[in-house]
Amino acid sequence: MSTLAAEGIGTRRLDLLPLRVEHAEEMAAVLSDPPLHTFIGGAPDTPQALRSRYQRITAGSPDPAVSWLNWVIRIRDEACLAGTVQATVSPCGHGAVAEVAWVVGAPWQGRGIAAEAALGLVDWLGRQPVNAVVAHIHPEHRASAAVAAAAGLTPTDERHDGELRWHLSVGRWLRHRSGDAN
Repeated sequence: MSTLAAEGIGTRRLDLLPLRVEHAEEMAAVLSDPPLHTFIGGAPDTPQALRSRYQRITAGSPDPAVSWLNWVIRIRDEACLAGTVQATVSPCGHGAVAEVAWVVGAPWQGRGIAAEAALGLVDWLGRQPVNAVVAHIHPEHRASAAVAAAAGLTPTDERHDGELRWHLSVGRWLRHRSGDAN
């Protein structure tokens, strides 16, 4: 598997922009609401801490077989950042699996932004050499479960660190999206 690189992704209302260190200050404000961290853990980062983290992330995975793909979510009409989506693509058997996650700042929640961004990400991953998409979601996080479902993932019976594993076969998804459900 060759290393993938994040590319710009456009949806109806959003631009998913490859993460840059320069996004840290605005993203620190987006992610500053402490209740936002209930399910994702930790506490809000300062702009300096987020800048440091973004420097590590944008340097890429130390494992050349693993791609770290990170985007900020920009609401086109409002010209502001509202969250992030990410995918870690790793070899698995004879293909690759993308583990995805998303977070949208509290002021932008409830507007379908996470679902639209996650769907845009899954559509993009479907055009990459990726066989499956997975997400791990806290069983009480209904909003994130709704985002996963909107992006085509379905819950499994598997748990990882107390979170429920959601799964999508990319080939099946592409056939569904193209109208060939066979």
